[in-house]
Amino acid sequence: MSKNYHDFIERNVGWLGIMTVVAISFGTMVEITPLMFLNETTEPVDGLKPYSALQLEGRDVFIREGCTNCHSQMIRPFRHEVERYGHYSVAGESVWEHPFLWGSKRTGPDLARVGGRYSDDWHYAHLMDPRSVVPQSNMPGYPWLDSTVLDGQLTAKKMETFNVLTKGKMHKDDADGVMYSAEEIAAAQEAVKGKTEMQALIAYLQSLGTALK
Repeated sequence: MSKNYHDFIERNVGWLGIMTVVAISFGTMVEITPLMFLNETTEPVDGLKPYSALQLEGRDVFIREGCTNCHSQMIRPFRHEVERYGHYSVAGESVWEHPFLWGSKRTGPDLARVGGRYSDDWHYAHLMDPRSVVPQSNMPGYPWLDSTVLDGQLTAKKMETFNVLTKGKMHKDDADGVMYSAEEIAAAQEAVKGKTEMQALIAYLQSLGTALK
């Protein structure tokens, strides 16, 4: 009578744990590794531009205020999502994102294509008092952003960090191979100094989803 090796594994907690990890690791390798070598997933789309200094600061405000808890930035390729939000998200739009802000919950609408959909004034009114423009909204207001002024002391450091994180991921025709030039980094503090966090956040929101035409 032949031995049932799977029976031995199923009865031994230690071996069952080890083989489970092996199976998951193998499946992960098979599913993910090929994506690392596809141009569609590793190269930026043609229209993708680095965040400006102000947009970069706005992105940090977006993260700090927990906006990803209620807003995703990932339109899935389903008809009802595309009709509501626009073209589905593609990997080439996110190759420079560190960390990714795809999100996993939609208490509020997806923001992947919100850039240019509303005016700066609309965003200002919405962030100050959401129900002034969307009566049914349950989003809180963020009036303190309008009175918090940026000093830009860390903006250059953030740009330098992004240069490291995006090394080798720039457009093929980008001669210097870095996201931000030395001139842009040197001018970063002055570019944001005196601007409010509200202005920075609106600038960031207006940039979302504008790369893919």
